[in-house]
Amino acid sequence: MSGPQTPTAVAEDPPRRRRVTVRGVVQGVGFRPYLYGLATELALAGHVTNTPEGVVAEVEGSASAVARFCELIAAQAPPLARVESVHHRELPPLGGTAFTIRTSRTGGPARTLVSPDSATCADCLAELASPADRRYRHPFVNCTHCGPRFTIVTGVPYDRANTTMAGFAMCPDCAREYEDPADRRFHAQPVACPACGPRLRLVLAQEARIAKAEGADPATTDPVLEARTLLKRGAILAVKGLGGYHLACDASNQDAVALLRRRKARGDKPFAVMARTADDVRHLVRLSPAERSLLESRARPVVLLRRRARPSYAPGDLRPAEAVAPGSPDLGVMLPYTPVHHLLLGLPGDPDGPGLLVMTSGNLSGEPIVTDDNEALERLAHLADAWLTHDRPIHVPCDDSVVRVCDGEPLLVRRSRGYAPLPLSLPLPVRPALAVGGDLKNTFCLGAGRQAWLSAHIGDMDDVGTQRAFEGAVAQLESITGVRPEALVADRHPGYRSTGWADRNAAQRPVVRVQHHHAHIAAAMAEHGLDGTRPVIGVAFDGTGLGDDGAVWGGEFLIADYDRFTRFGHLAYVPLPGGDAAVRRPYRMALSHLRVAGIDWSGDLACTATCPPDELDVLERQLERGLNCVPTSSMGRLFDAVSSLAGVCHRAGYEAQAAVELEGAALRAPADDSTAYAFALHASQGSRGDGVVRADPAPVLAAIVSDLRRGVEPALVAARFHRGVTGLVHRMCLRARERHGLDTVALTGGVFANTLLSSACAATLREDGFTVLRHHLVPPNDGGLALGQLMVAARGTPTPHPTD
Repeated sequence: MSGPQTPTAVAEDPPRRRRVTVRGVVQGVGFRPYLYGLATELALAGHVTNTPEGVVAEVEGSASAVARFCELIAAQAPPLARVESVHHRELPPLGGTAFTIRTSRTGGPARTLVSPDSATCADCLAELASPADRRYRHPFVNCTHCGPRFTIVTGVPYDRANTTMAGFAMCPDCAREYEDPADRRFHAQPVACPACGPRLRLVLAQEARIAKAEGADPATTDPVLEARTLLKRGAILAVKGLGGYHLACDASNQDAVALLRRRKARGDKPFAVMARTADDVRHLVRLSPAERSLLESRARPVVLLRRRARPSYAPGDLRPAEAVAPGSPDLGVMLPYTPVHHLLLGLPGDPDGPGLLVMTSGNLSGEPIVTDDNEALERLAHLADAWLTHDRPIHVPCDDSVVRVCDGEPLLVRRSRGYAPLPLSLPLPVRPALAVGGDLKNTFCLGAGRQAWLSAHIGDMDDVGTQRAFEGAVAQLESITGVRPEALVADRHPGYRSTGWADRNAAQRPVVRVQHHHAHIAAAMAEHGLDGTRPVIGVAFDGTGLGDDGAVWGGEFLIADYDRFTRFGHLAYVPLPGGDAAVRRPYRMALSHLRVAGIDWSGDLACTATCPPDELDVLERQLERGLNCVPTSSMGRLFDAVSSLAGVCHRAGYEAQAAVELEGAALRAPADDSTAYAFALHASQGSRGDGVVRADPAPVLAAIVSDLRRGVEPALVAARFHRGVTGLVHRMCLRARERHGLDTVALTGGVFANTLLSSACAATLREDGFTVLRHHLVPPNDGGLALGQLMVAARGTPTPHPTD
């Protein structure tokens, strides 16, 4: 692209004045100084300001220079900017000679977007590590290209007064940088330095305070160096981050990790670890270019990486403790994204400290992440030995995002910090609405016009604190987007807390209920830009979702568009004995499946041997009488059953543990085996040959039992089962194409977070000419549910919205 024309080249052009409104992520990202520089280079007069509707500039000069200004606005935008639209209109020339940056204008509806929090940039890191720089070792170094954004915003336009930095008066040096359009920190709202910024401090638990040597001067003590010393000694620290507190410990210290696991009531759920660089973990995991790119991106998510079966350690290599991720085929890794993280891991010349840290959400399992300082001291008192905290408030809770790579493409498991609140573009306009999502992995979605905003990860709605966090997050996202919902959308399950919240807060607005798996499929359609004029074959595999017949669905083949769905097929029903008890104890699902398949509960089967005799007797009577045994077609529960039957996992300490470990076992199977278990397909008698197809797993279970009795290893059983499910998906989609003439398949639901299954299904379907839709922008699990709810319920003629 050619550079801007010089004033000489455009001097003879007739003068023009144009008002330009730029919408998108254009505040707090250096957009005004960028426009200032562009206008100055093109010899244009006028001004630029932040407003609730976006960045507004008026430019005056030669017609060609004004046109060039408008052409370059999006093309050369700052790194954190995201230009959604550029609108301009002609104005009469005023004859100005200078270009200025004006004070932000308030009032009017919010129409701009807020940037996600962004990892510390290279320039700021250089300052952090330079003894000659005034921000040397400053824990809050940031600029217009990095640092906190979404988590500190209290209102729009995005100015310091509308952030949690409002209480920190800038020193003269910072004020000079802040006001200089040529400076990297021009209008960087969190700008600060050691003289005027937030203060870091280390608070010790009572026991540690008593043991601490007296006489230490807090003014000369470096809280980070003290924290690193504590971590090296095996302590557990609560560390205040961008969107909440982490609990941290030395990931190489088995005793410290095991203690954190016990205190947090974590069960066997894997911890994520933080390393200085991607190269520090190369000996532990398989690292593709796509995975490295995600690790090093500005979003800095936790990336789930396949572990090497037998790591080869060289002297000095990091060795995570066995307790970090027991039984998991993956290791969750993230790189430091705040100055505090870099300081904790150590700068060049620092004393030795842990090079690999466990970094997990600061909460008890099932509770929301802690953000308030006083609450952290109280709620984390029995979890932490010390608190590395500071006095910059967190306005919006925001957990770490979790991503994995499947076939070279990102697959979001949890969309939160670094991604929220960036909007998603919709294929069809929607009226202003709030979709409240589900009860597990809750996120909600605001939509209006052709944009939708998914919230950051909220969590599981069983906890009262999570419900309060949900309510606060709704109010905050409404305030910064300007969306005023005219309708609410919820799951059809009457017992969901999210659905109950929608009913209580409707305030005369309609509450539309959407079937769970229909919403999953609609979410996949929406993120791929489908307008719904042609249905898709939706394969929705998850753990639970209320079906239209009152059963628990979860192994579904639906023919769906946004308006409606029909159930083409499903996994055969089996009893779910004891509801959640069967989820926590996969051996119960194995025994239920065996009974339906007509296979005896013989003592040589691992699931039978695991079940206590008294429970076995009760379970048998329960299944005979159908007591507390709702029927389920859940594929997630079938994965649980096979995991226990194969002897892989009998008790689940966290959601999907049995399925995760079954996938891990399948990855260890010999590559030369190609056997696949086969489901039986039975079609009910429809009046026109259009009956629902039922996939019966009885032959699969019988084959597994036969293999186990012949001494086949669990890894081979797991691999053959995965191939069997892949074959089922292929056969069912072939039938659906034959009957309905459709060739687009959406793979969705939490089961498809299993990359082994997802990759195999997609490859097999594509070989047969299908177009396959998989999730990349929102999670396949219930974290993406709200987007589908919105699309099903909120379409039609929308009320005009500023983002249209």
